[in-house]
Amino acid sequence: MKISNQTEELEQTLKALDTCPMRVLVPTMGCLHQGHIELIHRARQLAGQDGSVILSVFVNPTQFDKAEDLENYPRSLERDLSLCREHGVDIVYAPAPAAMYHQDHSITVSESALSSQLCGATRPGHFDGVCTVVLKLINLTQPAIAVFGKKDYQQLAVIRRMVRDLNVPVKIEGVDTIREKSGLALSSRNERLSPAQHADAARIRRALLAARKAHQQGEVSAQTLLGIARTEIEASEVGAVIDYLELLDSQTLQHIDRVNSAAVMATAVFYGKVRLIDNIELA
Repeated sequence: MKISNQTEELEQTLKALDTCPMRVLVPTMGCLHQGHIELIHRARQLAGQDGSVILSVFVNPTQFDKAEDLENYPRSLERDLSLCREHGVDIVYAPAPAAMYHQDHSITVSESALSSQLCGATRPGHFDGVCTVVLKLINLTQPAIAVFGKKDYQQLAVIRRMVRDLNVPVKIEGVDTIREKSGLALSSRNERLSPAQHADAARIRRALLAARKAHQQGEVSAQTLLGIARTEIEASEVGAVIDYLELLDSQTLQHIDRVNSAAVMATAVFYGKVRLIDNIELA
């Protein structure tokens, strides 16, 4: 496994792979868990044994709207590298911010239709940072495919739109959310929950499943479906606070009043200062 910390190192490593039939990129912010491992496994399937899996570990400062969140974001590079070796990653790109952004950098990629609600409504500039860093990573690694988890449904939709609108020659592959036995979506943020909060947070998945079950039984009112999910989350005895809970068209991410076509229910819930996200598709 090759490890690069500088753009020039990465370029030299990639030059040696010019004859490689397939490159697949797995962008991450590190602190790898089983969800990331599933992304790596999917990347290997797509790349084949003769292809290359490239994983980036970069806590991107431009997508954080609060300095405190950036400072507290968990980091575990040595453990991440060990997991990458264990699971067959070929190249790890782990730059410092100075290697990714010039001191006087002044270009930002913005998306204006899909990013204004959900996480974008309360995190100004977040998706500008996401789009910019993802495009930079794609430009640096030149993959045929880039792999992302579906847990952040909005992020996946925004990245797909960016690739479409800017004619970026890469396929975006979405991978289903990996969960704990309780149903809680795997996240590096889960480590910051207290034991009581961690146990309680499984209700987020139960809430979404309850709404989907009601829809499968014929309920189409967004207000009713959202009410079912909200009731379950607000029953928390450890102070879960809903940041947002919304029902949207799965393609446009626009609010809907009735579920007459493919839709997604998405939520963000605070446990203290820890913010957890999840979603469920309603066919």
